[in-house]
Amino acid sequence: MKSKAMILTLAVLLMLPALVGAAVSEKNFEAKTTQDLIDLCTASATDPLYNHAVNFCHGYLVGAFQYYVAAAAGPDGVKLVCMPETPPTRNEAIKMFIDWAKAHPQYMQEKPVDTEFRFLMETWPCKP
Repeated sequence: MKSKAMILTLAVLLMLPALVGAAVSEKNFEAKTTQDLIDLCTASATDPLYNHAVNFCHGYLVGAFQYYVAAAAGPDGVKLVCMPETPPTRNEAIKMFIDWAKAHPQYMQEKPVDTEFRFLMETWPCKP
């Protein structure tokens, strides 16, 4: 009986990193890939870099979108994304992006800004 409990405990301990998620590293903050950004966005609340990671995630995604909004404004601007009349909150949109990215693992090694706009254009396309 003790050996079964020991094996079960060992199995749980070995699976713990997969259940909790990988720890955030300073390398993730280079945001070279979508995976880096998703790791930051989904950092565990117990991670020592949690506050930095989540703030970086939000800043990156919102900053890229605000740059697009500014670039798309004006007479020569090109609209790629057309938000609904009642857009989602920032937190809702970021969660949608995270869920979408996880469902599209083929983009995890691409630049995060490219993946962000692939998500935005697929989710809120502009109608001709």
